[in-house]
Amino acid sequence: MRLYMSFFLCTFATNMNTTLLILIGITLYILVVNTIAFALYGVDKSKAKNGKWRIQEATLILVALLGGAPGAWIGMRSFRHKTRHKKFTILIPLAALVQGAVFVYITWAAIAVL
Repeated sequence: MRLYMSFFLCTFATNMNTTLLILIGITLYILVVNTIAFALYGVDKSKAKNGKWRIQEATLILVALLGGAPGAWIGMRSFRHKTRHKKFTILIPLAALVQGAVFVYITWAAIAVL
């Protein structure tokens, strides 16, 4: 019985550490990609003002869809950039809401495992 209990506790501890590492990794990824998305909107706005070559719209949308939608949305509002384009005003906030819900679900599931 003791052997079984110690095996169970070691397995639980390993799963707990793995779960924490995964959760930390996901959080770091989201922070980095949102910072990049925010910065891209600022750089693109600056290039637009100065008449320089711009960042492609597909790139801005791709970064948002890869997890950076909240950062892109904040960047849109902060820099007043791409706020007249329907595909940005609909797609980015919708993606931000979905990504936020997924992150909350993943966090909730990870806490339940711990």
